[in-house]
Amino acid sequence: MGWILAILFAVSAVLFIMSMAKARSHAKDEHREVEMVHLSLMDEINSLKDSIRNVELDMEILEKESGIQLSMAEKQFKREVLDLYRRNYSIESIAGKKQVSVSQIQDILAPYMAEKNERSKVAGGNE
Repeated sequence: MGWILAILFAVSAVLFIMSMAKARSHAKDEHREVEMVHLSLMDEINSLKDSIRNVELDMEILEKESGIQLSMAEKQFKREVLDLYRRNYSIESIAGKKQVSVSQIQDILAPYMAEKNERSKVAGGNE
């Protein structure tokens, strides 16, 4: 009876050691996987930062080339108006939201509205 208990104890110790080794191996694999995801995410973030930097430089070049100088508040206002327009808000609702006249909003959006109408004409002409 003592031999059976000793054998069972030895087998359980071996199984315990094997499970610990397997768990450690599994943890290392998970750690490697998390590290790879982290690295790929960092690469994407760096790529996005580079793209944003390029867009900002392009905007600065265009501003200098065109000679248009807008204050930060004017840029922000126009950006918000254009964003609302592109999200399909009506001109009247944009004017109400920004507390300006409809004609001011139309003046701001005029270049973008012409561009949108030209696109729809081209798309309609291909049918």
